[in-house]
Amino acid sequence: MPNKKAIFLDKDGTLIRDVPYNADPSKMELLAGVADGLRQLSTLGYTFFVVTNQAGVAKGYFREEALAGVEDRLQQLLSDSGVTLAGFYYCPHHPEGAVQAYTKRCHCRKPMPGLLLEAAVMYGISLGDSWMVGDILDDVEAGNRAGCKTVLIDELRHERKKPLDGYRHPAYIADNFSEAANLILKNT
Repeated sequence: MPNKKAIFLDKDGTLIRDVPYNADPSKMELLAGVADGLRQLSTLGYTFFVVTNQAGVAKGYFREEALAGVEDRLQQLLSDSGVTLAGFYYCPHHPEGAVQAYTKRCHCRKPMPGLLLEAAVMYGISLGDSWMVGDILDDVEAGNRAGCKTVLIDELRHERKKPLDGYRHPAYIADNFSEAANLILKNT
């Protein structure tokens, strides 16, 4: 019976500054409040996983192998801040890609929950005791489909202008990562 609890985190725009289709580790920097928020959440026994769409692979902007450097840099940034990342899960697919091997519909591309489900099986995660935190409604939908509680970080307030219904309705909305962490702390 799964008994561990996790926080699944989108990468771009949630943990690090969003640089579209970036596979250059030197351009990665943690957003304000991320390190402190994750350290606080780790005191509650959460395990942290990144779940990210990386359509740049399917679109031919960079090779899948480049994501190893991205993961290493993110691991380093978090480790330097006293935070351990248990896993880095990515979807390299896109239905309108340019690289044949990656051009398809799949279960791992958010808003589908495949990445969360895969991590849950591998690590014995109780999804009902876990959270998905992201900056777009596709993140929220993936979390809700997996059975997690969800937080939408919507600093610019673009996503909350869209219909928030069905699987695309977050449990909570925050303006930044610090606020998201506080919401999880208060509601765990």
